Amino acid sequence: MLKISQIWKNILLETEAKTTTLAYDLYINTLEPIGIYHDRLILLAETRALKNIVNNNYKDVLRVSAKSVFPSILDVEVITEDELPHVGSVAQEVDIPVSNKYIAETEDKVTFVSQYTFENFVVGKSNDYAEAVARAVADNPSGKYNPVFLWGGVGLGKTHLMHAIGNSLQRNFPEKNIMYVTCEQFVNEFIESIADNKSNPNAMRNFRTKYRKLDVFMMDDVQFLANKEGAQEEIFNTFNELYLADKQIILSSDRPPKEINIAERLKTRFATGVIADIKPPDLETRIAILQKKCNSKGYNLTIKVLSLIAEKITNNIREMEGMLNRIISYSTLVGGDPNDMDIVADALRDYADASNDIITLDHIVKATCEYFNVKKDDLVGKKKSKEIVIPRQICIYLICDILGTSVPLVKIGEFFGGRDHTTIMHARDKISEECKTNDVTAAQVKDIRDKIYNR
Repeated sequence: MLKISQIWKNILLETEAKTTTLAYDLYINTLEPIGIYHDRLILLAETRALKNIVNNNYKDVLRVSAKSVFPSILDVEVITEDELPHVGSVAQEVDIPVSNKYIAETEDKVTFVSQYTFENFVVGKSNDYAEAVARAVADNPSGKYNPVFLWGGVGLGKTHLMHAIGNSLQRNFPEKNIMYVTCEQFVNEFIESIADNKSNPNAMRNFRTKYRKLDVFMMDDVQFLANKEGAQEEIFNTFNELYLADKQIILSSDRPPKEINIAERLKTRFATGVIADIKPPDLETRIAILQKKCNSKGYNLTIKVLSLIAEKITNNIREMEGMLNRIISYSTLVGGDPNDMDIVADALRDYADASNDIITLDHIVKATCEYFNVKKDDLVGKKKSKEIVIPRQICIYLICDILGTSVPLVKIGEFFGGRDHTTIMHARDKISEECKTNDVTAAQVKDIRDKIYNR
């Protein structure tokens, strides 16, 4: 029996690979799974506007993604809260068949995105070492490279490589017990096991057994461990037990171990083996990535258009692919030629300002100042009033999130009045956490991000 949350998680993995980052983050990932009713997956939208957007633009991809993983799901229905009473009795847990292409997530097995393979990963100078390490681990787990720590900015291919390793391992070593989990999922399971342990004395033991009996342990986004002392202790002990048993450990993060706000002994463990960074790809590699994407989707775009995209987006592959998809969808909608530069300019006008250069640190600072109605000198200066500190921390978070590793923490610190890089890390991590727990902060960050991208 699979819970609806597990079913939805697997469908999201498939859907994320078929949509743009913006569409996925703004619309699809905000939907809440309600349950299965007959052969339909019922999803809840926060507003009627969101429901209409999903139904008009993304229902087909959701239906195809759901059916590709779970063939018995024939349709997807999006509803709003006022429609809940009319849905009927939905199943929260079902015995559902899984496509032969997938292994349903259970305690021992996990689903990997089928499109994320080594064959679909474009290699360049920015990622050749990380790709070589990933291939070596996939060919010989628990061999020369253990543990492996992959790090790089958002949208540069860390998750792609993680899933490529997983797909290869499941194909070549089907007997191995492999677990891929995001750090957030691990932390949530850990918290749940603590809560459940009061009524079920075996809850914590079962949780630990699940992760400590693995042959391959893969954790994405380990920066989420920052400031979570209990979860850090659990990871430390799990890491030690697996490592001493010569089991393969693969971790990924948006920053190197030394920059994560975790215990020093855990930083040391993470840095024990191989650390491979993924830098923003150069222009030639970005164009090659777009060409490969066009070939896989049957798009026929000229080098001129691809070069325009590659020149505008320099440090986020998913954003680059999103811009590509935007041009194709817009040209189809208006019945124009996607290679017509006027069509291209129109397509990108409400996606990101097609007349501007790539987003810079100054763009983000300006948008933040305008949103909070504060002066730039105050924002980057020494003032410590609440009216300035919060906008400053949000601005720092957005710079780190949008520009990634292209702007070092030291440089950001220098820009903000000569602050130490640890101060920048604190601000970044603080807002990152608040976005998950504070609706006001999350809304402010989203509003400024939309302002930056002219949405």
